[in-house]
Amino acid sequence: MERPTRFEHHRYVGDKRNQVVYDVDALGEADEAVLEELLASEKYLCFAPDTLAEARNRGYRLWARQRRHAR
Repeated sequence: MERPTRFEHHRYVGDKRNQVVYDVDALGEADEAVLEELLASEKYLCFAPDTLAEARNRGYRLWARQRRHAR
């Protein structure tokens, strides 16, 4: 999946509603709707530096489907 226009320079996008972070580069075509729904809700944020470690530092956890694939 390509990165959304507003996040072309960010790999990790967080969902403020449930403290979940998505690795945009690892999302497949089947998961595209998840990111589209998040962007439509306008309850998202990006991290600086754009790393998973920074997302975790702010209390976010990697999306469960991506955690399973990361093992």
